[in-house]
Amino acid sequence: MRRLLVTAVCGVMLGLAGCRGMTVQLASTPKPAPTHPGGTGGTGIPAGPVTAAGSGTLRLLVEPAAGLSTMYKLITSAKSSVDLTMYELKDPVAERDLAGDAARGVDVRVILDRHLEQKSNQATYDYLSAHRVHVTWAPAGTTYHQKTLTVDGKTSIIMTLNWVTEDYASTRDFAVVDTDRADVAAIVATFNADFAHHAITPPDGADLVWSPTNSQASILAVIDGARHTLAVENEEMNDSVITTALISAARRGVDVTVVMTADSEWDRSFDKLVAAGVHVRTYKNSSRVLYIHAKAVVADAGRSAAQVFTGSENFSTASLRYNRELGIRTSNKSVIAGISATIAADYAGATPYAAG
Repeated sequence: MRRLLVTAVCGVMLGLAGCRGMTVQLASTPKPAPTHPGGTGGTGIPAGPVTAAGSGTLRLLVEPAAGLSTMYKLITSAKSSVDLTMYELKDPVAERDLAGDAARGVDVRVILDRHLEQKSNQATYDYLSAHRVHVTWAPAGTTYHQKTLTVDGKTSIIMTLNWVTEDYASTRDFAVVDTDRADVAAIVATFNADFAHHAITPPDGADLVWSPTNSQASILAVIDGARHTLAVENEEMNDSVITTALISAARRGVDVTVVMTADSEWDRSFDKLVAAGVHVRTYKNSSRVLYIHAKAVVADAGRSAAQVFTGSENFSTASLRYNRELGIRTSNKSVIAGISATIAADYAGATPYAAG
């Protein structure tokens, strides 16, 4: 949910206008070894794998430029099944497409968060239920912040965005279209358990980043593996473990940049980051400018050991250790280049943070 008042790659890296409609198709490359020392990020939890693409391909969508057409078309192309886990869903087009699939015999299943968003999601829940969609509330007591669409058990889209129409035009988000067999199988297995309200430890697949199992360790593996540059976008910055890792990176000589939407709740973290040499820039918390809702970290873009994390995980203790979240950690060059170019453009358009 958008926080208000506290709540081919572009030819020119800083040219946001030149990124309109950017999508990136990936090719498989050999799987590198994990870069994080010990593989646990100090949490005792394995960081999970990092791959280029595994047996399938990935395609990056950058919002708001790409729009939702890829998601809508994937839904309406479904032949047998549609699975959707969504934190907040208020998109009449998507809702009608899901209902249309159900009407023609597709098995449509939807999980909606109720821990924090039941009131917001209630009208959508009622509409889908009335139109033959199998919709359920996520298990009580756990925030389901994951945003993932899977169609026909073959294609998944792992997103940072909620499906809320009013947010689309001015909100920075990323989505990765993933057809890797191991990833999709892991996502489907986890969805099946979550839909039935059964406990599960989500499988890692080829390169998946799950909360609450391996997300903090996986993100730390990206940060701690950086030797030259780190580029960060996130909606929140109040997990002390992540903040400490960014500070450590800056102190060992890594050029660390952070771009976010301004919020006094993060100022204490920003002050510590700036004091350590991290370059922090922000956008005003206003509907008139770009809102940074994306969650991404790029390490050593353009170099052989580069890797990226993107997904639903905010840099908060709740998001990393308690919620249901899903992201992806990959060394695929095209995804890295696309996210890196976008963060660079956003950073260039933001205002330097004034510490204190």
